[in-house]
Amino acid sequence: MTQTSDSHLSGVAIWRRIADAVRLDIVGGKLARGDKLAGEMELAERFGANRHTVRRALQALAAEGVIRTEQGRGSFVDQAKRLSYRIGKRTRFSEGLAGQASELRRQVLGTRLENASASVAAALGLVTGAKVTRVDTVSLADGRPISRATSWVGYRDFPDFAERFAGEQSTTAVFRGLGVADYVRASTRISARHADAEETALLKLAPGAILLVSEGVDADVNGRPILYGLSRFPADLMELVV
Repeated sequence: MTQTSDSHLSGVAIWRRIADAVRLDIVGGKLARGDKLAGEMELAERFGANRHTVRRALQALAAEGVIRTEQGRGSFVDQAKRLSYRIGKRTRFSEGLAGQASELRRQVLGTRLENASASVAAALGLVTGAKVTRVDTVSLADGRPISRATSWVGYRDFPDFAERFAGEQSTTAVFRGLGVADYVRASTRISARHADAEETALLKLAPGAILLVSEGVDADVNGRPILYGLSRFPADLMELVV
């Protein structure tokens, strides 16, 4: 077969687009665990790409554990069952993953005081530029990173949130200590995108990996927004159940 050119494809790197298409075949049920993928030449023809580009896409999927390649036999789906994270009225990290991992823990990457952006201010009912506390974390299940999260709370209402979180590492426990006995999920918005360089490194992903992004607002029992958060989950490891 004459190798085709990649020149007619543009935008997102071609190998990433090929990897994404294979992922969708797996997630959508066209391919199951153990199924053999089409060969490099067949995939090259399907996507109008050269074999080198196809090979790079397969190498990325293999690095993420989505597929395995056996010398002389080809590539096979090797995706382990994804963890299910439940998003409901009371969304809590440990409860959302209960029974799916032997060990769940959260690592604090850092905290800082900053001026609220327009989006953070709108979510928390503040004016743009108001002081907010930002907390960055990575959550792990059995030692494997499964979430990169950033949360913001109003500094005026919770001035020592960062210090308390560093000790507790539990949002629920911190709020309880600050007089918020209970809080609920007011809204959730879910989207998907490619991981950036920092997320790729922190979550130990291959370049081009897809993230599920959950944008949520938590409110106290009176409906007052108290926390705005962005959580990023590797799509090959996690599924979000609303």
